[in-house]
Amino acid sequence: MSGKEYKNSKKILIVDDSEINRSLLSDMLSNEYEILEAENGMEAAAVMHSQEHEIALMLLDIVMPVMDGFETLVMMNENDWIKSIPVIMISAETVPSYIDRAYDLGVLDYISRPFDERTVRRRVISTIMLSAKQKELEHMVADQILKKEKDNKLMVEILSNIVEFRNGESGLHVVHIRALTELLLRSLMGKTDQYKITPRDIPLICNAAALHDIGKITIPSKILNKPGRLTDEEFAVMKTHAAEGARMLQNIALSEEEPLVKVAYQICRWHHERYDGRGYPDGLKGEDIPIAAQVVAMADVYDALTSDRVYKKAFSHKKTMEMIQNGECGAFNPLLLECLTDISDMLEKGLDTARPSKNTQEEMIDMVEDLMGQGTMDASERTLRLLEHERTRYQFFSELSQEIQFEYTAVPEMLILSEWGAKYLRMPETILNPRGDAFGKRVFTENDFTSLLEQLEHTTPDSPVVESNYLLDINGQERWSKVIARSMWMDGEPPVYSGAIGKIVDIHEDMEKLNRLEVMADHDSLTGLYNHRAAKARIMPLLSGKREGDQNYILVLFDLDHFKQANDQYGHQFGDEVLKYVANTVKNGIRGADIAARTGGDEFLIFMEYKTVIEPQVKRIFELLCGSYGEFTISVSMGVANAKDCRGDYEGLFQRADQALYAAKRGGRGRYCFYNDIAESE
Repeated sequence: MSGKEYKNSKKILIVDDSEINRSLLSDMLSNEYEILEAENGMEAAAVMHSQEHEIALMLLDIVMPVMDGFETLVMMNENDWIKSIPVIMISAETVPSYIDRAYDLGVLDYISRPFDERTVRRRVISTIMLSAKQKELEHMVADQILKKEKDNKLMVEILSNIVEFRNGESGLHVVHIRALTELLLRSLMGKTDQYKITPRDIPLICNAAALHDIGKITIPSKILNKPGRLTDEEFAVMKTHAAEGARMLQNIALSEEEPLVKVAYQICRWHHERYDGRGYPDGLKGEDIPIAAQVVAMADVYDALTSDRVYKKAFSHKKTMEMIQNGECGAFNPLLLECLTDISDMLEKGLDTARPSKNTQEEMIDMVEDLMGQGTMDASERTLRLLEHERTRYQFFSELSQEIQFEYTAVPEMLILSEWGAKYLRMPETILNPRGDAFGKRVFTENDFTSLLEQLEHTTPDSPVVESNYLLDINGQERWSKVIARSMWMDGEPPVYSGAIGKIVDIHEDMEKLNRLEVMADHDSLTGLYNHRAAKARIMPLLSGKREGDQNYILVLFDLDHFKQANDQYGHQFGDEVLKYVANTVKNGIRGADIAARTGGDEFLIFMEYKTVIEPQVKRIFELLCGSYGEFTISVSMGVANAKDCRGDYEGLFQRADQALYAAKRGGRGRYCFYNDIAESE
């Protein structure tokens, strides 16, 4: 500091073309601050460029050569320096229009010449303190928003599992949709302002995107998880998930005017609309489709194509881009197609690496500054509004999930249940003594609850998640449940454990949740045959293993013709009896080494060995299955594929048999087809 000691390290930049004015101000302040000087705005710009974050205050004159005070303020606004450097204008100009313009350009105070030392010192100290408090408040609000954003992302991850578990997905689909949506929105913002999207809209749209498929909860699992192509009737049922999801959101006990609800409704209902009007459920066309729904529609198609599904294998990034750009997956907004091309290189590296970075504190502070620049409320009211907004979002996800969710604080020790969870457990939402209360001694045993809390205390910020199974008392019934919790930490050296958030999942609620927890049995509960997963696990080693002599295998897929009539005419219980009859016929008609499974609905597979000739075995099974049960005539359509043509590829073998099955259906049903025959005919 030029050999001089200062009481603090703050720097004041004096910008004035008069050396005597700079000298007077320097004499008044140099005992407290380090003084920097500039003769005009151009020199001041050079100083700010190199020392922006070290300057605590600028004293600025209006009338100067090269670049005057107003031009300097304009330049500071263009470079965002006005946000970090508070300015006091010192001038002999007292015209009201000058003073108003100075304040409009961001000046915090205006001192008229001539001035006295006491006035300058007090105004300088007050302005520096005010600016410091403002920055402190902005950092506090940004920290609070960041914390809430982290909590909210955890809630979205929880919601991902709720939405995806019914159709055998891992929850990554929803996570991918969020990432793709953000990438597309940021690219779109760089291309046009047509849609009036702001940086603050992006997190809202991305959170709403997590709900795009919530309506699939209403779709029967036999349709949702069907490995083959859907019939026209099944596809009509599947398409209802868009309108059903929107209806569910309308029924949430929150105002329809909540931004998250409004955007989520648009996305749920219209993310299957297409730009040419050929989508569903309402046939919207072009810009009649809200832009949020358009973006999520593209993200949904891209991730569906590049991911494995029960009915197909994943396509490569290159193939997916070709299919979308060529219109093979429906029509999209030309601007969004450009955006997809722009982010193609990032997507090719994989969504885990392409995912946009998390909001930094600097970005949050910019957002807070923007919010605080609007309206006339004081800072504490703005903070409360922001936090209330985050709380509303949390409650929305909590109510939608209908799970027992909780927030635990270590000091003072307290547990807060979600509104739905409190009603379900018949307990208050706030529990001040969770260890001694019924929650810690009745829902849990005392030892189990203590064990859970100890596990959370021994986590780290890098590894914060705890998962454990407990036998809980849920309203008087003992239920095996999984507790999933994430510890929360306060910043510090070292970080300080502050509590946890989590949820309780009933792992005995129904068979579908057992599927998600990978404890489902290998056999179909209705027919006693293998389920598809178990059958595939047994077939794949046989495909890849060594074979002796002329040993080989075929895969037979079949379903019942006009099975819907059995349910419609005689009822679903009768339909179940037909399926069990067919399964027993298969069991009695195959050899001990053969593998039979129900793949879903009225569809079955048989994997069997053959030596030299295939057709007699297929014909025997086909004739065995054709018959009647009660008044219902049983007829089957059957497709057959030879394993030797697929070189150990189960998915390829299954796809060939499936194509042969549909060839049999197109040929009039009640028949069997071999894949090699239809391949040769094509």
